[in-house]
Amino acid sequence: MKQNTTELWIRFADSLRRFIHSKVKNDVLTDDLLQETFIRIHSKIDTLQDDTRVQSWVYQIARNIIYDHFRKSNPESIAEMPEVEDAKHEQDEAMTNTVRDMVLLMEDLPEQDCQALCRVEFEGMSIREFAEKTGISYTAAKSRVARARNKLSDLLMNCCHYEFDRYGTVISYHPIKCCCCHQQ
Repeated sequence: MKQNTTELWIRFADSLRRFIHSKVKNDVLTDDLLQETFIRIHSKIDTLQDDTRVQSWVYQIARNIIYDHFRKSNPESIAEMPEVEDAKHEQDEAMTNTVRDMVLLMEDLPEQDCQALCRVEFEGMSIREFAEKTGISYTAAKSRVARARNKLSDLLMNCCHYEFDRYGTVISYHPIKCCCCHQQ
């Protein structure tokens, strides 16, 4: 589904306003930065490659606008703004942990399923290429990859409790039982 700026405004304007205000603590500046955020969203919407990641894309643009504002207005004030870098660091750390957990849990999958996920998800091989390299039909390869994704999803859901926003994006997660994915 291709996104448009009006839909994104309806979906994110209020939460972005609160997010920006929490960083700049000024109503007029908040509105200016919100407007600038949506101008950039509008001009860059064609660069959005994955509609399922639209929320993180929108918030990253807002973070960049806030960061640019502080950098332009007073380069020393960036040091006073650790929450922008902290938010990026937390997002990067959560992504790193999730990928690490998935890789560890993949060891519990049957060899064929693990191989299918590794080739398609991590090595970037298309399903058609995977089918050719393994000597199976395209339909069989598609089924194998889908089955492997479902099995991995089940393993993750049995290991952790996930909290989702109303759009299905993971907000947070925590272990519900001891499993290998949370060992350091």
